[in-house]
Amino acid sequence: MATTTIRMRVDQGELMTTAAIFDLDRTLIAASTTPIFMRHLTDAGISSGTSNPAVDSVVGLASRALKTIFDTVGESRILMQPAKLAVRAAAGWSVADVESAAEDAAEEIAEQLLPFAKLLIEEHRQAGDLLVLASTSPLAFTEPLARRLEFDGVVGTAWKHDDDSYTGEIDGVFVWGPDKAHAVEEWAEEHDVRLDRSSAYSDSYFDAALLDLVGKPVAVNPDARLSALASIKGWPIRHLDKSEGVIKVGGREIQEWTRPLMRPELVAPYADIVFQGDDNIPAEGPALVVFNHRSYFDPTVMGLLLARAGRNVRGLGKKEVFDVPVVGRLLQGLGGVRVERASGSDEPLIAAARALEGGEVVIIAPEGTIPRGPAFFEPELQGRWGAAKLAAQTRVPVIPVGLWGTENVWPRSQRLPNINPLTRPVVTAVVGEPVELKYRSPNADTKRIMTAISALLPPEAREHREPTTEELMRTFPPGYSGDPHAESTRRPGTDT
Repeated sequence: MATTTIRMRVDQGELMTTAAIFDLDRTLIAASTTPIFMRHLTDAGISSGTSNPAVDSVVGLASRALKTIFDTVGESRILMQPAKLAVRAAAGWSVADVESAAEDAAEEIAEQLLPFAKLLIEEHRQAGDLLVLASTSPLAFTEPLARRLEFDGVVGTAWKHDDDSYTGEIDGVFVWGPDKAHAVEEWAEEHDVRLDRSSAYSDSYFDAALLDLVGKPVAVNPDARLSALASIKGWPIRHLDKSEGVIKVGGREIQEWTRPLMRPELVAPYADIVFQGDDNIPAEGPALVVFNHRSYFDPTVMGLLLARAGRNVRGLGKKEVFDVPVVGRLLQGLGGVRVERASGSDEPLIAAARALEGGEVVIIAPEGTIPRGPAFFEPELQGRWGAAKLAAQTRVPVIPVGLWGTENVWPRSQRLPNINPLTRPVVTAVVGEPVELKYRSPNADTKRIMTAISALLPPEAREHREPTTEELMRTFPPGYSGDPHAESTRRPGTDT
């Protein structure tokens, strides 16, 4: 048997009819699980070695080379041959000892699930889908992992065994390529699962037959051939170590490729940008970075700041920009989140929360937009509740950033920035320590966030003064003809 039922869930007295089918290596985790399984077998006193140390050394080198190739480019027919023959080494292994070692390996592998794989599994579970682990690896290895992940079924290669030990033979077929798809079909038929309404996730071109079976195929971290096939067939491509929609090239985000170029002297030689406290941004793990909004130049400064910190960033942006053909797709591929402010939808906050739960950095301007008129010069910063709500939901560190002088580079009244290198306005970006929040009231926490940002601004920002008409006009878009002295405000929390 190449399939096993781990458990079955019932909803309102009826069996689930849809499933989410997951490959394992290079899909749910970033690399191959084989070295983990083998290490735990060795620790349990089960060895696949020979009595000749020289031979074992050569075999070890070959195994590491094959692992490197697999982790880099994925499966191939050549790489599958050693996996197919590995069952011979299991002859005489104790079934009980292998199960114990596999249980220990499952605990380690479960900790290595990619961050968005965990979220995706839980989404399918909440949607009522049956969860199936479909891997070429022996069922002896993967059944404990499927149980630990609380999956409903597992598909894999079965090893023959008697009451106590393995015989060194495959029981049935080697579950790979079309045979893996057939095994999934067998499991689905046995449990009345509608594959045409189900989902499947895999990295390998050799799982194309499996992906073709389901109504919702997804290529995850695809090898070159699967990536090409997905483009032809219109299958979505995902990377479960990144937010949905983020593009990876050569295994890295576009932000990572461009980071060496993200330097003030290259990106903005017309401004003198000074950074302080950027070591307050966590080197890893989730963080919500909040900043005050003064200029169209703010996103550039924040991008440079996060690049200095070595972090990829997810930023919320206006729908008008994301709706521009090509540009909008690129922004999404870079990690942007589309915001339709007038809709009142919580969708942007949901996407931002997912990014944070996946261990990423999200930046947000709690003011929502650049203040206009007298509001721009008010010492007390006013914010909306979005950042506070995200913080309460995810409990991630909230890192404040105070921006100053960006309006001298690109005021709201100009369609383009001032790129005169002779003027070089001074811009400061000061990063503070995490804001201490109470998580009881979004209004109170918003005030705490805005107070923390304000404390990072120069003293002149906290002094009340009457701006000139010319200064007020700089806070409005080009062509504004209204009264610049009229207050333009929005109550915090009304349109997060």
